[in-house]
Amino acid sequence: MTEEELKALDKEVKKLKRIASEWAGQLHDLVEDKLPAGYQELPAIAQSTFAACQAWAAANEHLAKLNSHQPT
Repeated sequence: MTEEELKALDKEVKKLKRIASEWAGQLHDLVEDKLPAGYQELPAIAQSTFAACQAWAAANEHLAKLNSHQPT
């Protein structure tokens, strides 16, 4: 993988982390501001947060593996 491709993947990992953090923030806001009355929103927001975290974790793991194989 080229240096440019690694930089692009690193940028993607950072983007996915930001998205996961945004979903986590929505989940936090739901818990802090709307529960128990807004309980029906919980499954959808929790699932979206989980999916965003999974996407970040997969990309981050891939980047870590690639970086561990790069010469220093």
